[in-house]
Amino acid sequence: MTTLSALIFDVDGTLAETERDAHRVAFNETFAEFGLNWFWSEELYGKLLAVTGGKERIKFYWECYRTDTPRPAQWETFIADLHKKKTLRYNQKLASNPIPLRPGVQRLLTEARAAGIRLAIATTTNLDNVAALLHYSLSPTAINWFEVIAAGDVVKAKKPASDIYKYALQQLQLPPTECIAMEDSNNGLRAALGAKIPTVITVNDYTRQENFSGALLVVNHLGEPTQPATVLAGKVGENFCVDVPLLRLLIA
Repeated sequence: MTTLSALIFDVDGTLAETERDAHRVAFNETFAEFGLNWFWSEELYGKLLAVTGGKERIKFYWECYRTDTPRPAQWETFIADLHKKKTLRYNQKLASNPIPLRPGVQRLLTEARAAGIRLAIATTTNLDNVAALLHYSLSPTAINWFEVIAAGDVVKAKKPASDIYKYALQQLQLPPTECIAMEDSNNGLRAALGAKIPTVITVNDYTRQENFSGALLVVNHLGEPTQPATVLAGKVGENFCVDVPLLRLLIA
């Protein structure tokens, strides 16, 4: 029987619905501050999420949607500065108006800690964003719950490349078969499976229609006793919440 030793969580869209109402808004406000007449609607942002990484997303949008906007001489530096200011604005938003964690997230994290299952994070967002979300939406000490935080530019290639998950496995010193990745997108699933990590998907409004072939389980959220999860793919019997016993059963 395979031992479940660690859970590795994605952040944006998995721990909390941060993309639409925090990241997107922070991008738009920062564009205005930098004198750019750009606006990312909810629909457009959903399309842009196919590109992982904030700086990469800005660059893609500029190259594919806004060729009418002249590039400054130090284009890469300008994008890096814009993204840095956007990160600061995002963190200020979380401090003043914390975004709630998705159903079942805090419950599962608490259960895993009580069961001695190690916790890690593998995300394309940067460490400051991770720290802010954990601090304001979970607990001021929550960052210490995670043994490994693989975030941002710690690896060169971002999801769907598997580098961030391979890095997390190296830091945990665990085989992929003893871990489960918790993801919300096809890009995240491909990254985790590329590192041979079994994966559970919790979809959101942006990712609901994506292809999740190869996932252990696909649900609308992790579930609470009073707010059961809806199973979209996979068989879980009478389990209505994604909990530690179920996760152990999935990789047994």
